[in-house]
Amino acid sequence: MNQDATSSRPDSARDAERIWRAGVDAVRSELLVTNAVQRDGTFLSLCGDTFDLARLRRIVVVGAGKAGAGMARGLEQALGTDIVDQKVVGWLNVPADCVAPPPLRKIHLHNSRPAGVNEPTEAGVAGSERILELVSSLQADDLCLVLISGGGSALLPLPVPGISLADKLAMTRTLSRGGATIQQLNTVRKRLSRIKGGGLVRAATAGHMLALIISDVIDDPLDIIASGPTVPDPGTAADALKVLEQIQQAGDGTATIPTAIWVELQRQATVASPSPTGVISCRNCIIGNNETALNAAMRQARDLGYDVRSLGSRRQGTAREIGVELAELCLQTRREFNGACQSDDSQSGFGQSRSRRVCYIGGGEPVVQLAPTSRPKKGGRNQEVALSALCRLWKDDLSGLTILSGGTDGEDGPTDAAGAVCSAEVRRAAEERHLDPFDALSINDSYTFFDAAGGLLKTGPTHTNVMDLQVAVIHPEPELDL
Repeated sequence: MNQDATSSRPDSARDAERIWRAGVDAVRSELLVTNAVQRDGTFLSLCGDTFDLARLRRIVVVGAGKAGAGMARGLEQALGTDIVDQKVVGWLNVPADCVAPPPLRKIHLHNSRPAGVNEPTEAGVAGSERILELVSSLQADDLCLVLISGGGSALLPLPVPGISLADKLAMTRTLSRGGATIQQLNTVRKRLSRIKGGGLVRAATAGHMLALIISDVIDDPLDIIASGPTVPDPGTAADALKVLEQIQQAGDGTATIPTAIWVELQRQATVASPSPTGVISCRNCIIGNNETALNAAMRQARDLGYDVRSLGSRRQGTAREIGVELAELCLQTRREFNGACQSDDSQSGFGQSRSRRVCYIGGGEPVVQLAPTSRPKKGGRNQEVALSALCRLWKDDLSGLTILSGGTDGEDGPTDAAGAVCSAEVRRAAEERHLDPFDALSINDSYTFFDAAGGLLKTGPTHTNVMDLQVAVIHPEPELDL
């Protein structure tokens, strides 16, 4: 599914995508930064803090994340060409598909990993080294602005001595395949990094530091977003060891954690935590999150005439569970419609409930429980949400009903899709092509299924990242099952 095809789809599917896109548009990284950064002559206001530009020697900009390009563009716009050219130097680690024209004036966008591969690379290590060099060069009259967004953890790989990038990659894969949450994953990663868990601040020398953060984690925990490069780590090596033990015990015994990881964490458990080398502190400001997108999507749904029911921005659990839950909500709402219409018909012959439309909107980040299989498969958590919903509704009337789940970053797992859609149109295409959604779901092969059935949601990089949005719309009136 792409934007050009939107107008040819049934009303419910067209509306679902319009609502979802409104949520994504509200968290465009350029917009969020320009809302947080204002310049008035020689004075710069950032999240309530004011700086005299005339007294600043340099403005050093560093950071990482999928929203990095848009954030940097918004910052250069807010600062103005004269200040950018005179005072700004910067370096951001971003995915390959986020290094795109038009070029920035003074902030370098560093290709730190391939598109669709959310794993650390040697290029990311080199970029992280450059970032530490910049913050280590700060002086008392410098301002350091840190731009942080979702995906920053994989884009800021800088292992502690004794740990190789291969070790960290193997550990990350084991935790991810074992169903570890982002909190668990980052609890471990922070202990094994020179830059995460407050490492960026520890490396900084005298100056001023302020971080602008677009959150991709439920409840916006500063120490978890991008593994908290500007926040002291509240966790311990013992916490990290506990996570590894839990995941390993819950696994099938085939995945192992590299020995070097165990050795390093056990060593850390016996020594004191590192202290800052400079005299700098950092103020952290959340400038956008899932709730921002959720509220915008709700406003769009109301503008389209829907009775909006919020599911909140803290939705967790497995993708399959979320998909079934959305399907059950739609069925329950349809039963409410039918009951109301029967009641209205018995009293007046024609009920107002026939024209009522409902939209459920929720946000968060479910996880995918991987099935053991040797068969080829491809997918992401949002595609699995949609596929799970379709399986639950496979034998039900889908007219006037659409469930859409999409990642606000435009990237769902190792695929080129943001997510997928469950609708009557998709089911019809699947039946015509003799596709089996239940088999696809059993091996997490959602991308292959929706690619063939025409249900993929493709946007390309959105240059933002505030987790996922799910939209379910229900029309009580019959709609052509196209």
